[in-house]
Amino acid sequence: MKLTLGCTTRPFGQVPFAEACQRIAAAGYTDVAVFGAVVGPDSSREDVLTFRQVALDAGLAPSMLLARAHLDLGLDEAVAKYKQLVDNAVALGADWLLELGTARETLYERYVTVMRQVAPYAQDAGVGIAVKPHGGITTTTGDLIDVHSRVDHPSYSICYDPGNIIYYTKGEERPETHIASVAPLVTTCIIKDCVVADGKPDVMITPGEGWVDFDAVLSALVAGGFRGPLYVECVGG
Repeated sequence: MKLTLGCTTRPFGQVPFAEACQRIAAAGYTDVAVFGAVVGPDSSREDVLTFRQVALDAGLAPSMLLARAHLDLGLDEAVAKYKQLVDNAVALGADWLLELGTARETLYERYVTVMRQVAPYAQDAGVGIAVKPHGGITTTTGDLIDVHSRVDHPSYSICYDPGNIIYYTKGEERPETHIASVAPLVTTCIIKDCVVADGKPDVMITPGEGWVDFDAVLSALVAGGFRGPLYVECVGG
């Protein structure tokens, strides 16, 4: 079985987007996940189409876009902003919006409500929303499953990030422990490792050099029906 393996722009965050795409393509990747402040809800269509062409010219499919729910704006504005982001994801050519949830407990309910309202819009646009572990409402595997069940929409799924499971729990949860329970809900995956030293987690390492058992994690994902894509997010150096 062959799974699509892409790369995020995070390892090349200090260089212009065009150069990052050239480096990612030169490394042999076919897909790029667009991170940083490259494309957001307020980006003009002209700018988005320019970034799309830059990726395509490098030989890359800009298939994922990092998302953010502007929950501090209030419910109606947050929904409107997110729908603008969906529109820009379509213009970019992205199949996926990578969701980070929220770390503010007072906004948990609003987050779920916003996702419930934007998920049908994303589905109609042909864009999937995939939430990954990022602390707060998505700290543990159980949290991911819970928020997924609360949103309860086919366009809202889980992006499994095994390094972040270790990072945000400071090693108290290991990703291989509960991977089988979440695997059927996973549509995308982030390749990221993590170590914890003296209580301090670190994800800025090359995958395979930390605590993540990638054989166990990826095998369980595939056994649960996962078919990709995957994106490398962090490396050492």
